[in-house]
Amino acid sequence: MSEQLIIDRIDALTNELNDYNHQYYVLDEPTVPDAEYDRLMRELIELEKANPSLKKVDSPSQKVGGEALKAFTQVTHQIPMLSLDNVFDQDEWQAFVKRVKDRLNTEDKIAFCAEPKLDGLAVSLRYEHGLLVQAATRGDGSVGENITENIRTIKTIPLKLRGEHLPEVLEVRGEVFMPKASFDALNAQATKKGEKAFANPRNAAAGSLRQLDSKITASRNLAFYAYSLGFVGTLSGADESAQWLPVSHYERLTFVRDLGLPMCPEVELLSSEDECQRFYQGILTARESLPYEIDGTVLKVNSIEHQQTLGFVAKAPRWAMAYKFPAQEELTILEDVEFQVGRTGAITPVARLKPVYVGGVTVSNATLHNQDEISRLGIKVGDTVTIRRAGDVIPQVVNTVIAKRPDNAKDIVFPTSCPVCDSAVERAENEAVLRCTGGLFCGAQQKEAIKHFASRKAMDVDGLGDKLVEQLVDEKLIKNASDLYGLSDIQVSTLERMGQKSAEKLINGLLLSKKTTLAKFIYALGIREVGETTASNLASHFLTFDAIRVADIEALQAVSDVGEVVARNIVSFFAQPHNNEVVDALLSYGINWPAIEVKSEDQQPLVNLTYVLTGTLSQMGRNDAKAHLQSLGAKVSGSVSAKTDYLVAGEKAGSKLTKAQSLGVKVLTEEELVSLLKTHQVQ
Repeated sequence: MSEQLIIDRIDALTNELNDYNHQYYVLDEPTVPDAEYDRLMRELIELEKANPSLKKVDSPSQKVGGEALKAFTQVTHQIPMLSLDNVFDQDEWQAFVKRVKDRLNTEDKIAFCAEPKLDGLAVSLRYEHGLLVQAATRGDGSVGENITENIRTIKTIPLKLRGEHLPEVLEVRGEVFMPKASFDALNAQATKKGEKAFANPRNAAAGSLRQLDSKITASRNLAFYAYSLGFVGTLSGADESAQWLPVSHYERLTFVRDLGLPMCPEVELLSSEDECQRFYQGILTARESLPYEIDGTVLKVNSIEHQQTLGFVAKAPRWAMAYKFPAQEELTILEDVEFQVGRTGAITPVARLKPVYVGGVTVSNATLHNQDEISRLGIKVGDTVTIRRAGDVIPQVVNTVIAKRPDNAKDIVFPTSCPVCDSAVERAENEAVLRCTGGLFCGAQQKEAIKHFASRKAMDVDGLGDKLVEQLVDEKLIKNASDLYGLSDIQVSTLERMGQKSAEKLINGLLLSKKTTLAKFIYALGIREVGETTASNLASHFLTFDAIRVADIEALQAVSDVGEVVARNIVSFFAQPHNNEVVDALLSYGINWPAIEVKSEDQQPLVNLTYVLTGTLSQMGRNDAKAHLQSLGAKVSGSVSAKTDYLVAGEKAGSKLTKAQSLGVKVLTEEELVSLLKTHQVQ
């Protein structure tokens, strides 16, 4: 056969098999038996093996997986991939609808595009000239992982879009999930081999997508449904979405479906908000019969013009809402209570339960929080208890069924010494939590502090998982976070189940982690009650680490969201010599961050002014208003005092307004706030 005949045959087979894939996986209308499909696929694979240079980028044979990757690279999303806010009942849903109508300044009915909330993993697919060139996870919304090779193996995702006239760049977003049948088959196979089964389909899907060997992903039978579009335009970055796309969300989904990408068959266009409750109840009733796991519904304002008017908050669109299903509950038995020590020394009672399937997963553990919660529940070991799991929330013990209490039920007795290091425990005034006093001497706090330091939202050390941290501490290779940067690949490679490549990956991950931000470094230190937001506020306020390190309680309380308790925790942390030793060691290893730009007085016209927000702001959320004020240098406090300069009073302002008036604090309306922000050109 001549080369041209081979090319023609490969083209014909590729087109024919892609059509059959579309019929089978998207339209659910196969036109040929499996045997015929398999015969054509074998012929294509044999031709490609004999002529590798002729293999096409959209070849259906790529669905079986390619060469294993050494690591995932990062992808920066051209348009951020945001998450969704949640509502859990009809009142919260109606409040959302009211906010939408208020922002749109309309009393007309609002059309919604409604869909089941799939329990999977959000991904982005980038097509250029109709060919799939890149796929990425959502990650932190701005940066995700490049999973292109694994995505290529998913049979429901076309490698080439259907149609001839297409935009240069089309980014499709959707959910990768594992159908229930695939999940059951995967776990049955794992059980047969004596391997650990996956807890739920979402974990199985996420684990499958993050395999470095795409052949493993190909064997997992994942699926995909498109739910929105990202960037649509030219390779040079010009936005041409208006030219290419319909003006409603539902029509955009059908546009994507016509290009060959699957759309969830349960998606509906609802003519008004009144139909949303009907859709929600219908999906809730059908939940168990659906071929995939869901944990609620997603309802999106259908008009693209309305979506653009409504805009976004920091991490979510104002035009969409996840309406989650009620918590799912089951009865089980409390078989024992163990006490875990956290990274701050907090001693938490953990319920060991008779395994029970609830909320889509098998639950065998649940937190009991603290001694006060145990007293409230009146719970004993041996009791029958109600377990609740709502969405991804940690399972909770809701109540105790006293009528089922056995005669041999035992009281839950809290330890008088740390279960890890045997140090004394104490309970601070006004706290419900017991804490170990062992500090860095306590092995549990050692490990948890290092795990927190290396976590994704902190220093983000690639290749350093929880088990490896425990190994490194147990083998006495590290005692604290600074010791990580003194490790060599030879030391790491000697650990059990750690080869040279894994060791090199860790050392490289440590090297890359040295370049960070001041906010992330502060958060990574694990100071009690200093979360991501507080760390960011500290960085923005003080600008340098040295300034934070020597700040006193009064200076710290000048930072937004830092009260007396948090300020005391920060001062106490830096007053400990061993903490400063670790910090100095970390800095000596070259951890660095870019300098924070100092804003000029013109850029911070509200500096030294304190604002308080109260009531409902209809033109902007209180979080948006707070962010705008802070960007202009203002301090935004949560309470009114004699130091308050202005109170912004929205609708239904309550006690804060009364107190402000009694103190003679100047009160601004929302309109006056908007005018102030416009004066200073805050959009």
